[in-house]
Formats: sequence, C-alpha cells, structure tokens
Amino acid sequence: MTNEEIKQLIALAQETGVAELEVQRGENRIRVKLAGSNDYFPVPTAVVPAPASAALPAPPASSDPLSDPNVVLIKSPIVGTFYEASSPTSAPFVKVGDSVSVGKVLCIIESMKLMNEIESEYAGTIVAKLVENGHPVEYGEAMFAVRPA
Repeated sequence: MTNEEIKQLIALAQETGVAELEVQRGENRIRVKLAGSNDYFPVPTAVVPAPASAALPAPPASSDPLSDPNVVLIKSPIVGTFYEASSPTSAPFVKVGDSVSVGKVLCIIESMKLMNEIESEYAGTIVAKLVENGHPVEYGEAMFAVRPA
C-alpha cells in the first residue's frame, strides 16, 4: 500500500466515525484505529479460512452436489455480513433448487453499513447455499454452488 492509500483509509475512518478499520490486500494488512474514540461498535469477526492445503472434513458420499465437477461456486466479492433476504420477514432471494439467470440477486452483504446486492454470475440451478443467514463472510468465501445451465 502506498502512503496515499493509507492517508485515504485514515480519512475514511474519520469521515465515517468508525473506531477501527482493517484492510487486507494479498499479504499486506493495515489496521487504522482512531485515538480518543470512546464509542464501542461491536463488529462481527470471521475466522480467516485455512490454506487450501489444510485438510477439510470429508464430504458425504457421492450424493454431495459440490463433488460434481460441473458445479461452480459464487464467492463473496467483499467482507461483510451475509443476508439471504431483504428483511427478516421477507422470503429468501433464492433457495436450493431455484433456477437463476445472470444478474439475479442472490443475497445481500452488509459492509460498513452499506447493503450490497450480490448478483449471480452464472445462469443455472442453485445446488447448495454455503453460508448461514446473518453470518460473516470473507472476501472470496464461497456462498452458493450453482450447476450452470
């Protein structure tokens, strides 16, 4: 990160009133914590995913749709909180088994008090939802499995 980018992050933290801001790009990570802030804003934290070489639990028998080589994963483009519907009383945008087209809204990710609609990159059928409603997601974390049409 350049000094200018760091200055922009500090300005962003000051403008938005957040007490602490952390950004990671590749292996570079910076945390901006404003001094003198007496406000405490609990921020959901997420476990950093293990490297791909780490052992994962064995998938169930061949009925696991994720073992299908034709299935593609829709991954989170940002860090935030995953919501499957526009409000707690609304129906989910999509359910397992639904057909989706390119551009169909799949979920919302709340990041820094902004609601970001995440759209499908593929046309096909939802075969798995991989994140629970209200749980944090990391950048690049798989949220849905889709069997392309």
